[in-house]
Amino acid sequence: MSRNTDKNIKKHNDKLHKEQAKAKQAAVTRKEKLKEIVKKFNESKE
Repeated sequence: MSRNTDKNIKKHNDKLHKEQAKAKQAAVTRKEKLKEIVKKFNESKE
């Protein structure tokens, strides 16, 4: 019997997409924090 059943494929894809979404969210969060830091730096420099 094959291990690549629909159930296992779906479970794997869900896990994969969850990890990808997590990584994407982390990248967005980092960019937002960097923007905030740059903004504060520019304000204090003036």
